[in-house]
Amino acid sequence: MYLTDYHTHSLCSPDGKCPLTAMAQAAVDAGLAELCVTDHWDLVREMGDGLILDYDWTGVLEQVAQARAVFDEHTLKIRMGMELGSGQRSPEHADAVLAKVDVDFVIGSLHNMTAENGGRDFFFVEYTAPEVCYAALDDYFTSMEQLAPLDCYDVLGHIIYPLRYFPEAFHISLDDYWERLEPILKTVVAHGKGIEVNTYRGKTLSEWKPVLELYRACGGELVTTGSDAHVTSSVGKGIPEAMELLRSCGFRYVTTYERRQPQQHKL
Repeated sequence: MYLTDYHTHSLCSPDGKCPLTAMAQAAVDAGLAELCVTDHWDLVREMGDGLILDYDWTGVLEQVAQARAVFDEHTLKIRMGMELGSGQRSPEHADAVLAKVDVDFVIGSLHNMTAENGGRDFFFVEYTAPEVCYAALDDYFTSMEQLAPLDCYDVLGHIIYPLRYFPEAFHISLDDYWERLEPILKTVVAHGKGIEVNTYRGKTLSEWKPVLELYRACGGELVTTGSDAHVTSSVGKGIPEAMELLRSCGFRYVTTYERRQPQQHKL
């Protein structure tokens, strides 16, 4: 089984805690064949108070060079990526930043509410009632509809993202959103893009099954797997299980990227 973790964060992310060399060693210990570092660049500030329209690649380039000096490609393939947040807010700035380096892979993520609803990161919203949760999902998929046809990403990141913050007592699901998600996924497929299975450090797996089934029904074949690790102990968490889930949903391959070109590996 070709195990890959394509959603990880090093010291170059604001919430990252470990150097990439340490993350890479954890990947080797977990039996991974490839590791992609996808440090954060969110165009929207956490509290929604303004945009960040540029990104300095220096730290990431240094981290990748250091890690590749320690681990050759026969031991671990190390790819350089980015988790790009809210690219739809300024696609021209996103494209300009991505053009600065030979980036391998870009996750198109949405962490923030729309500007009309304050722009705050979903993490900081107070989910006091089910109506608040569903309003957040409405807002989330509005942004995803804007992001889907753009070229500033390779896979849509953690499609079920807001669910991780909702109180379990409310029993919120995506059951009311499949008809809205279907045209989004068809747009993703039509533009040659993919999606990821984000295991949230091994915490979410079964939740992905209906998403994967819908994506496959829309003709989707490009799927990456990622742990969303921010520390070494989380690298690779849930990845073998994600591979089995892909196989159970009828997928034949897991996807990796080099210079933003997809490569398929048999499951």
